[in-house]
Amino acid sequence: MTKIDIFSGFLGAGKTTLIKKLIAEAYTGEQLVLIENEFGEIGIDGGFLQEAGINITEMNSGCICCSLVGDFGKALRQVMDTYHPDRILIEPSGVGKLSDVIRAVQDLQMPDVVLNGFTTVVDAAKAKMYMKNFGEFFNNQVEHASAIILSRTGGMKQDKLDACVALLREKNPTATIVTTPWDELDGKQLLAAMERRDTLSAALEELAEEQEHHHHHHEHGEECGCGCHDHEHHHHEHGEECGCGCHDHENHHHEHGEECGCGCHDHEHHHHEHGEECGCGCHDHEHHHADEVFTSWGRETAHPYEQQELAAALQALDTGDYGQVLRAKGIVAGTDGKWLHFDYVPGEVEVRTGAAGVTGRLCVIGAELKENALASLFHLD
Repeated sequence: MTKIDIFSGFLGAGKTTLIKKLIAEAYTGEQLVLIENEFGEIGIDGGFLQEAGINITEMNSGCICCSLVGDFGKALRQVMDTYHPDRILIEPSGVGKLSDVIRAVQDLQMPDVVLNGFTTVVDAAKAKMYMKNFGEFFNNQVEHASAIILSRTGGMKQDKLDACVALLREKNPTATIVTTPWDELDGKQLLAAMERRDTLSAALEELAEEQEHHHHHHEHGEECGCGCHDHEHHHHEHGEECGCGCHDHENHHHEHGEECGCGCHDHEHHHHEHGEECGCGCHDHEHHHADEVFTSWGRETAHPYEQQELAAALQALDTGDYGQVLRAKGIVAGTDGKWLHFDYVPGEVEVRTGAAGVTGRLCVIGAELKENALASLFHLD
């Protein structure tokens, strides 16, 4: 029986870092496969994880829950037939809904796999902001987790940490919540926390209840009459949040500085034209599709960068001049012959040296991105 572990978490929370730690310290001796769903077309994290010797199946245009549900099933069966792994790790896009990914696995009805755990990584310093601004996506990841692992808790004031845990507990009273900084724990401790069966059962039960409610409203072939699938008639006043997700990126009412977090789709590849219904069955009365909320900009380039120059460009993303940037990451050549790996979330920039890539890659995720300005910022115009 192959175990399936799903790693959810908002953009930049640290999912890839956690997976690397578990591979190194907890999954030793296991045959592993990672199924990774990037936002946008250019895969970045795959390169980081290949260094750890893990087999990766990347799916780069769409989210598991909807547009790629068929491809997802094909990928999962191909992985099973080719590798016969002990464990499959699924890392959805930072803006995917955890409930949709769980359903996508359940709907495949594969007898030789078992859902083992649903882990959500939460940036403790940003949880309150993301919950307020992007609650539909962020809260879904929290509510359906069997374990919540907080990142960036080191040096955090106790009252801030307590407030973060209290917010998460309001959304999920049963999940294991790990608050200890990761460098004080080994992977085996984290895995033990992730695999507590009572919390997993609670998460599965909650999802089953949700699914039962969903089927009550949507008999096979019927349309829901709640009006949340009508692309033509959205009546959201400025500042209101709609839960349906079917908006295109030109019609969002996020104030400057607010962040929208779903990010699983490239805006050039909308999979739901006006009037079309998504066949994933994951709609409820408040359901947005990520490609209608977030956009991505990505480029491959051989252009070399100085480390300070790259850091300054990333810091400039905080200004708002390039749209509402939520996440940037990539691998590019350095002017000194070394390769630079970079990560950005609002207010935090990291540039480090690392393994060479086959070519340079940059990926930026956010809302209402200004693509020409981004191209100019990174000298790619």
